[in-house]
Amino acid sequence: MVSQEQRRKQLAREKFARQQERREAARRRARMRNAVIAGALAVVVAGAAVSYAAGAFDGDSSNDDLNAQPSPSSTPKDPCAKAAPGKVKPLSFKKEPTLTIDKSADYTMDLKTTCGDIGLDLDAAKAPHTVNSFNFLVNKGYLDHTKCHRLTTGGIYVLQCGDPEGTGEGTPGYSIPDENLNDKRLKGKVYPAGTVAMANRYNAQTKKGRNTGGSQFFLVYQDSQLPPDYTPFGTISDSGMKVLKKIAAAGESTGQGDGAPNATVVIDKATVTKS
Repeated sequence: MVSQEQRRKQLAREKFARQQERREAARRRARMRNAVIAGALAVVVAGAAVSYAAGAFDGDSSNDDLNAQPSPSSTPKDPCAKAAPGKVKPLSFKKEPTLTIDKSADYTMDLKTTCGDIGLDLDAAKAPHTVNSFNFLVNKGYLDHTKCHRLTTGGIYVLQCGDPEGTGEGTPGYSIPDENLNDKRLKGKVYPAGTVAMANRYNAQTKKGRNTGGSQFFLVYQDSQLPPDYTPFGTISDSGMKVLKKIAAAGESTGQGDGAPNATVVIDKATVTKS
């Protein structure tokens, strides 16, 4: 016979288990929807970080409250031009491309967007797998006509791009290893303004999800408090930073500090150049 006290404790355990399941489901949704850091952060917007990692929000933060849409009068005018004609290529690959880049050479990636050109200096010496992957994908036209689907404006200040699906869930079909996580620029657990880094599915709470970078990356337009879990693989040009500031000034769609940018940011064409 189960006593009343035993039954009470059993119900309490079951309630706690249900709460944990709901929280874990929220974490999974956040990681899949976005792409840059799960857990470890309690910054503004009730713990906003950057999810699918740079992406990352703590799974217990108010991600479920980020669906409210601002009134039309509060939405800034879109500062960007109409996208060039063309469609996203539905590309997927079975494995990481063979490492063919010259790690001693200089590589740049130019993103011609509807909001202006964003130039990136890539660090092939410190992040060869990442730079090699983008060299491969860009030459296949993988990023052409894709939207930058996420803007964060509180605590973490990044624009996230690289997902052909525009949902935060897209991948090239393969993963690449984490690299350059000991970069001196990341001291104090800060990704400084001007950094370009990889999104991934790492969960700081479970310590699972290393080496899960794909094609999604984030552009840091203001110093952002993030643990060094996301491969930094380059820096943003001065002119590119001006474009990012313009995009950030238009805000994001939820009014909560994390959502689709109000600016229509489409990468019309991406190129990688070796010099």
